[in-house]
Amino acid sequence: MNKKRILFTGGSGKAGKHVIPYLLDKGHKVMNVDLVSLDCPGVDNLIADITDSGQMFNAMSSYTGLDELEPGTGVPRFDAVVHFAAVPRILINPDNETFRVNTMGTYNVIEAAVKLGIRKIIIASSETTYGICFSDGKTDPKVLPLEEDYDVDPMDSYGLSKVVNEKTAQSFQRRSGFDIYALRIGNVIEPNEYAELFPYYFKNPEVRRRNAFCYIDARDLGQVVHLCLKKDGLGYQVFNAGNDNNGAVIPTKALAEKFFPHVPITRELGEHEALFSNRKIREVLGFKEQHNWRNYLKWD
Repeated sequence: MNKKRILFTGGSGKAGKHVIPYLLDKGHKVMNVDLVSLDCPGVDNLIADITDSGQMFNAMSSYTGLDELEPGTGVPRFDAVVHFAAVPRILINPDNETFRVNTMGTYNVIEAAVKLGIRKIIIASSETTYGICFSDGKTDPKVLPLEEDYDVDPMDSYGLSKVVNEKTAQSFQRRSGFDIYALRIGNVIEPNEYAELFPYYFKNPEVRRRNAFCYIDARDLGQVVHLCLKKDGLGYQVFNAGNDNNGAVIPTKALAEKFFPHVPITRELGEHEALFSNRKIREVLGFKEQHNWRNYLKWD
């Protein structure tokens, strides 16, 4: 695969700071566009605001570093845009501000990329689009497992912003014919969080019901992004980005019976197969999990 010149928004955040090193290890050149810099060897940083359309057009037509001045051939074109920048959940900003930043920011990023001819765009959507995570009260999904053809129906400003962003991506894909892939990212887990968080989750599984017990190791998310960069010609696609198994010790059938007793199960599931299904990234992208929680915790 050709090494790509990538503009990555939001690379200083919880997920991005692990995904970018993965992409660098694969030989890609990455410029991080964020409100704060990422301290990572080999990364170029540009401070910019995704809610400013002009800044996004400027960033995507920019040198990534002083080294790119040397050839004297002008500004190289980015091969891909990976858009992770966002208000990361509800209850950080007022709801209208969360919605504004996430939807207008995504519109600006995709518009600039398409109009500048960048033919591969990957955006961060969210498992919250399935309408369980930030619902008012205890909400059942319509069916399990959660798969990409689900009629997503969140009731919160964050999940709604991600649904709008998926439609924005689909609209720009129709007009451009470019590849635009939306990743419904599960609950991101950093390497240190297995020991810090999972023992509590296992003793109190009910706290993970709102996430449908999903997780994505931040490094495995790097693999998903890399596979999306490699896979051309799919047009507009939505992919769940999750690990193979649930973030729980209870087997899948028992987990569903205990916490979602009235929800139809649409197909046979493996003993610990995730209720937030990653079947599509395995079958379409060739994802192979590297960081199952059992690699880091021993639990009877």
